[in-house]
Amino acid sequence: MMELKKTPLYDSYIEAGAKVIDFSGWALPVQFSSIKEEHNAVREHAGMFDVSHMGEIIVKGEKASEYLQSVLTNDVTKVTQNKAQYSMLCNEQGGVIDDLVVYQLEADKYLLVVNAGNTDIDYSWLKQHEIDGAEVMNVSHEYGQLAVQGPDSEKIMASLVAEDISGLKLFEYIQDVELFGEKVILSQSGYTGEHGYEIYCEAPVTEKIWDGLLAAGVTPCGLGARDTLRLEAALPLHGQDLSTDISPYEANMGFSVKLNKGDFIGREALAAQKEQGLSRKSAGLEMQERGIARTDYEVFNSNDEKIGYVTSGTQSPSTGRSIALALIETSETEPGNDVYVQIRKNKVPAKIVITPFHKN
Repeated sequence: MMELKKTPLYDSYIEAGAKVIDFSGWALPVQFSSIKEEHNAVREHAGMFDVSHMGEIIVKGEKASEYLQSVLTNDVTKVTQNKAQYSMLCNEQGGVIDDLVVYQLEADKYLLVVNAGNTDIDYSWLKQHEIDGAEVMNVSHEYGQLAVQGPDSEKIMASLVAEDISGLKLFEYIQDVELFGEKVILSQSGYTGEHGYEIYCEAPVTEKIWDGLLAAGVTPCGLGARDTLRLEAALPLHGQDLSTDISPYEANMGFSVKLNKGDFIGREALAAQKEQGLSRKSAGLEMQERGIARTDYEVFNSNDEKIGYVTSGTQSPSTGRSIALALIETSETEPGNDVYVQIRKNKVPAKIVITPFHKN
């Protein structure tokens, strides 16, 4: 059996008594206290997640921007040294190999933050399409990453750094911010639907910064709350709501595709989807009776015809309702439409609802 990878905070999890699980080959905490308590801490105050398992890939060289334009769906020319960008890495069929965030560290040097389980896949794909003048490097082992999320996150972070962060907008960031005596990248971003920050630091100082933020009153949170928070905000999870078989348009993430920027891998297939329309797309479901719609559960219409399947589902701590994202036939996605989810032997009624399920 392969030994699980560990972030620089593994010993801190164990000392705190966190419940640790295997997540994409990493030993990570699913919860420190309870998922509900941690979820509510983020919605009402501020919570912190260790996301050091995320991958970091550097692309540098005089043709770095040109290269990234050819492999990513979004327009990399809009990325600056204080404005990051959400984008997709697609295959030729328009399926999503991964979703990621692009930072520009220097004029010809970019940082791609990718999903942990896809780091090696992404790196291999990027190397496969590498061009002269653009060097691709996997530097994941060099970085630690923490996410401080919640309505009090700005007040807490502002008390800890000298820079004025009050004007930072979503995906804006500052480099070389001093935090507990260490230089970090501070980005106004996250995966919870709340105002928050992501902190990129050198791996050896991750524990020092984690401890400092705990002392500042931030609640430690695990993967369980991260999943319920992101699902309430209808943020997709790669491998479920996005995949090599699900396109950005089908996942309602078409804003990350810029067809007019020039050619890129997957453009032809995505342009055809845009022109011809979608036969299926992601929609929000809310269960009308008891039962949780789990991933891969089948969805039926009122004529008992299978129309799709659930990609993510949970019991929402904020609303008390059972919610889900499902990939279903486009004709069935009108809000208010009645559908049914196959839960074990029963078809349980649900309604199509507008997402996100919860707004901060």
